[in-house]
Amino acid sequence: MSAETQDFTAHFAHCVQVFGGTTAASRRLGIDERAIRRFINGERPISPRLIQDTAQALRALIEEATAAEAHIVTQLGAGSGEG
Repeated sequence: MSAETQDFTAHFAHCVQVFGGTTAASRRLGIDERAIRRFINGERPISPRLIQDTAQALRALIEEATAAEAHIVTQLGAGSGEG
């Protein structure tokens, strides 16, 4: 396995953890959990398309997290000074 491939594999594994694990990544990426594990283990090559799809899914997660955070701030009152 080349150094670049190892970097992609390690970074993809990190992204899977950011999603919340294999099951959550599987749902977000629309890929079978076994395939996710094979990508992480280096048994299957990680294509540029998979990296692009992962980036897009991460952006969607960011949007969801930002909206959830905004809702919390609104509910608590932005000027409460607590945090």
